[in-house]
Amino acid sequence: MKAQSKLYFYLTISALLLVILAIVALYIGVYDFNGASPFTVLGQFIKDDPNLALSDKYVIWDVRASRIIMAILVGSMLAVSGTTLQGLFKNPLATGEAIGLTSGATLLAAIAIVLGGHFKQYLPEMVQFSLVGISAFVGALLAMMLVYRISTSAGKTNVVMMLLSGVAITSIGFSITGFLIYISKDEQLRDLTFWNMGSLAGATWAKNIVLTVVLIIAYIILLPKGKALNAMMLGEKDAQHLGINVERLKKQIVIITSLMVGTCVAFSGTIGFVGLIVPYILRLLFKSNYVFILPLSAVLGSILLLIADTFSRSIVAPSELPIGILTSLIGGPIFIAILIKFKKSL
Repeated sequence: MKAQSKLYFYLTISALLLVILAIVALYIGVYDFNGASPFTVLGQFIKDDPNLALSDKYVIWDVRASRIIMAILVGSMLAVSGTTLQGLFKNPLATGEAIGLTSGATLLAAIAIVLGGHFKQYLPEMVQFSLVGISAFVGALLAMMLVYRISTSAGKTNVVMMLLSGVAITSIGFSITGFLIYISKDEQLRDLTFWNMGSLAGATWAKNIVLTVVLIIAYIILLPKGKALNAMMLGEKDAQHLGINVERLKKQIVIITSLMVGTCVAFSGTIGFVGLIVPYILRLLFKSNYVFILPLSAVLGSILLLIADTFSRSIVAPSELPIGILTSLIGGPIFIAILIKFKKSL
């Protein structure tokens, strides 16, 4: 009970910090509301004030608020996906980027963007609308299945093989994506550049609804897995002796993380290292206790991406710095720090 109360305390503090950061982010931007506070404008929008200018309404609701919510949702899912993968593979380097998930999602999304026009009309209307998102999910799932198949033998996953196969799949994926960029038209080229560099500029409330549905489904399944992932740290045989259905756990994590990463890539492009940075920070505080790390990563991931996105849209205002550049700039040194730590332990 004491541990549970401690977890709730940390979650409450983190959630309050997230709310404060969201309020600050709502205030930051180059648009001037004629001296009015963004919250005053937001209140007018909620009350459906007829005196509210259409431009003010659009900026406060469809640009800033929707973008803040997308940063919260995407950051949370990327962090949780990285945390669960690291627990499954018992390795702090196992993230969506390292094992090819992001590359697979980006590749099939790129194929849908560049070649989708040739076959989109033959698909059902609902599939046409979601073609890029569905493609990104399928790409992430196929990449995850391929890495898992290559790195697993006799029921055991070789971590070195997993990382090496992830590097190979990432290399293949980005090379084919590069070819698609070469043959793409101007409009397609802009879309592909968006995928490769990552951005939340395309945030809409329709996308946020989809992300929210995916997040709810994923978290119902994954967040209670903290004890199971703790058991996995002891080894698969020991976990089975403790009553954990290891194969079922693996399948659930593979499918759900693919769903989360694929959906995030579909809507925000390639935003790297969130799934590496967040678990690393939490592991410094809570060791490898996934009962704490897993739920806290959901909030800390939102905090990290919201801060990064706020910087990305204000640091070179009125232009925008792609958010993937910032997360990679932060994640690269942390990746090196993890490698150095591993080197010392050898």
